Amino acid sequence: MTIDRAHPGRSVRTAVVWEVLCEALDEYRKVRALPAGTGLDVVDLGGGTGGFAVPLAKLGHRVTVVDPSPDALASLARRAAEAGVSTLVRAVQGDLATVLDEVEPAGADAVLCHGALEFADDPVLGCRNVVGALKPGALASVLAANRSALVLARALAGQVGGALAALRAEEEGLSDYGPAPRRFTESQLRDLLTGNGLSIRSVHGVRTFSDLVPSNGETGYGPGYGPVPAAEELLALESLASGLPRFRAIATQLHLLAGLD
Repeated sequence: MTIDRAHPGRSVRTAVVWEVLCEALDEYRKVRALPAGTGLDVVDLGGGTGGFAVPLAKLGHRVTVVDPSPDALASLARRAAEAGVSTLVRAVQGDLATVLDEVEPAGADAVLCHGALEFADDPVLGCRNVVGALKPGALASVLAANRSALVLARALAGQVGGALAALRAEEEGLSDYGPAPRRFTESQLRDLLTGNGLSIRSVHGVRTFSDLVPSNGETGYGPGYGPVPAAEELLALESLASGLPRFRAIATQLHLLAGLD
C-alpha cells in the first residue's frame, strides 16, 4: 500500500487528527440541526500549503488559511485551484497575534491551530485569539509538540545527556512556555485552553509510532531496524494507541479538541 501524503486522512502522521476533526464537525452540524454536508466556516491558523484546508474545502467547508509565509500561501492557491475549490479557500498573510485583524471575530464554526502555538510570540495571547475567532459553541482543534516525547527521541538518538536535560526541565517545570519552537506538556495545554474559556472534548496522542519505525519512505532508520510495516497496520496502530494515556505520554504531538460553551 502506498501512503497518500496529499490527504491527511491517509497519512500515518495526520490520520488521527483528521478523523477526530471530521467526526467533531459532523456532530457540530447535528447539534445545530444543520443538514449533512452543510458547509461550515473554518479558520486554519498556520495552515501553510493547505494540507487540511483543501481536503476540508472538498467536503464543502469554507476555509480561511492564515499563515505568515507568502510562499506557503502561493502554494495553497495553486493546490486549491488544482482541486477545484478556489472559491472555498481564502489565503491571508498573518499569524496568531494578528488573526482577529484578518478574520471576523466570533465568526468561525471551527478553528484549527496545528503547529502554531510552538512558534507564537505569546501562546496565551495566541490561544485567546483562537477563542476570539470562534462562534459560541464552536470547535477548536489544537495540535502541539509534546515535551515528554523529546526525552524519548533524544535517548533513542543516543543523546543521553540531552534526554536527561529535557527530563529534568520537565520535572522541575517551567515558569513560562519556553522559547520557540517550544513543546508543551499535556497539563500545560489543558490549562492553556481551559484558562481561555474552552472545554476539553478529547485528547489524543499523534505520531506515537510513525516517527519511530520505517513506514514506506515517510520515516526510515536503515538496515537492521526490521521490515517496513504495512501502512494499513501502522495506521491502525496509531489510531488505537492515540486515545490510550499510557501511549499518549510518548507521542510526538498532542491533539486537543475543545469547544467554546
